[in-house]
Amino acid sequence: MGIKSLVSHSLMIAWKDLMELFRNRMMLLMLVLMPLLMMTMAGFMFPSNTSTSHVSVALVNQDEGYANYPSASATLIAALETMNSSTDMMTTTSASSLDEVRSMIQAGEVEGGIIIASNFTLSLVTGKQGAITIVTDQTNPQMSMLLQIALKEVLEQMGTWLAQQNVQGLNPAVNSNNSLAIVKPYIVQTEGAVLGDFSYFDFIAPGLMAMTVMMSVMTGLPAAISHEREVGTLDGMMVAPINRLSVILGKTLAQTARGMLQGTLILVLAVFLFGVTIRGNILLIFALLLLGVFSFVGLGVVITSFAKDQETAMMVMMALMFPMMLLSGVFFPIQQMPWYMQSISKALPLTYATTALRKVMVLGANVSMITTELAVLIGFGVVMTTIAVPVFKRAMTR
Repeated sequence: MGIKSLVSHSLMIAWKDLMELFRNRMMLLMLVLMPLLMMTMAGFMFPSNTSTSHVSVALVNQDEGYANYPSASATLIAALETMNSSTDMMTTTSASSLDEVRSMIQAGEVEGGIIIASNFTLSLVTGKQGAITIVTDQTNPQMSMLLQIALKEVLEQMGTWLAQQNVQGLNPAVNSNNSLAIVKPYIVQTEGAVLGDFSYFDFIAPGLMAMTVMMSVMTGLPAAISHEREVGTLDGMMVAPINRLSVILGKTLAQTARGMLQGTLILVLAVFLFGVTIRGNILLIFALLLLGVFSFVGLGVVITSFAKDQETAMMVMMALMFPMMLLSGVFFPIQQMPWYMQSISKALPLTYATTALRKVMVLGANVSMITTELAVLIGFGVVMTTIAVPVFKRAMTR
């Protein structure tokens, strides 16, 4: 059988599968709704422009003051209220003690607390450091960390301002600029690898695209192969005068079309609904999506060929998909994982598809900058496809 017949038969099988998809209105609806729901939830669920907003905080002012000196805690609280009125970072509630703050956190009434020590003014007047305690809720580590960082930054800025006032009071010849240089002799600036503002959604959008393509292929193949084998339509194709490879290629083309449709929907939503800026070549992005399909489809065919029925195939697919979703850096940076989990992630093709898409979309990388990811995806796809063809042929003769 020549190449022309192989291609022709593959296209006919792909067209048959796509027609079945378009006739099934519920499946077609879910094909479109799944990326819409996934992107909408992820886009509004994860933080974008600000890390914290309207965080409930209990404020305990135990400062007893000192002689006739102005209350330093009153100045601090006023500055906090001024900052909060413009940023809406916190919603403060008064409390009387550390124990009350802990009780309020345990009851879920507040998410943290600020405690000003009783000797706060005395310490500052006598040239000592004033103590401020930040109480956090350990049941929510991410919010606890964000609250600590935000409050520490605010309090450090207030401490710098107070130090400037003290320096100017000791030496009237020193102006505000000079006093700042004395208190903070150096300034630290940060700059990204590429220009522009970024949100957490810029990080997860490429991973969602790669994950959706993987899920489309991995969940579509059991229905495309195991279900047809159960109802007997696959036997009809097996006895037809077509090559077994045409069946695999046709099924692959149909799943590729599904995956590319969902990947394109996610890309459009990311750009127009959530303002994600594509800094790389758009054609390279679609090429990476196609390569991702190529990498996953061989694995899907192997699993489906070994499974006796559609239900078993779906269970095995799910057992593989969920670890890949969690360990491939789609939602969380791989660098945050333990070293042994990082080693596992390096063996997953979704890791390289996600990394390559992220480099192209966010950093504007070109082909020469993603050679490692390309090599791994191509190699994995070739190996799995090489295994899939004889395995599928053997499964069809059982």
